Amino acid sequence: MKTDSTNHPRAAVQDDSEQCQTNADHVEYVGMRVDGTPVVLKLTEHERLTPDRSLELVRHSPAGFDWGYVGSGPAQLACALLLDYYDDENVAHQHYIQFRNEVISQLACDGPADCWHLTGDDIKAALGEFQDHHALTPDGGGPSASLPANWSAVSRTDRTVFQRRDIDHYVVLAEGSEKWLIILCAQGDRAYPAPLDHRTLPVENDPASAVQALVAESNDLIEPEEGT
Repeated sequence: MKTDSTNHPRAAVQDDSEQCQTNADHVEYVGMRVDGTPVVLKLTEHERLTPDRSLELVRHSPAGFDWGYVGSGPAQLACALLLDYYDDENVAHQHYIQFRNEVISQLACDGPADCWHLTGDDIKAALGEFQDHHALTPDGGGPSASLPANWSAVSRTDRTVFQRRDIDHYVVLAEGSEKWLIILCAQGDRAYPAPLDHRTLPVENDPASAVQALVAESNDLIEPEEGT
């Protein structure tokens, strides 16, 4: 006698298991403003996303989230979303600044519902595009004493950006026609970074010492939190 697999108890259990896995993989976040206050919901869990967990990793905006520009509130949201979706502090810490710059800064509350949506597939696709940006130190190698522990760097095609992990300070190293231009700047809630100090060097000079001086200046202006 031939058994109909669609009615077999084991097949039913397997179908239920696969359906649960599909639901678990489908994650959706939505953001809106309620009486002017930014609110982010995780629709798949029917719960509100808060900055609490992400604040244990980075403290850009204890007051809460924001989006639509490059600043502290969007940085906190970027970290919180990556931390919630991947449940991996290393992934969140490594990629949240770029995720803020490329994704969170572009979010806008529009459409009939006056909100934005991000799915798990959107987040995975965005991080997939970040793979060409590798963390490195000023000497171009692996872990080094060249930078304090609260700094890392991202290589771009036209410049290297040294990024402070605990606050929005950056040292931008760009090669001009005859000189290195090395700028210490702060982002905060501004649309564009505010320059704090700078150095210029002939291109034949090694810029590492100038980068280290501006990194030290930033750490002197605002001391790193313990553990960063």
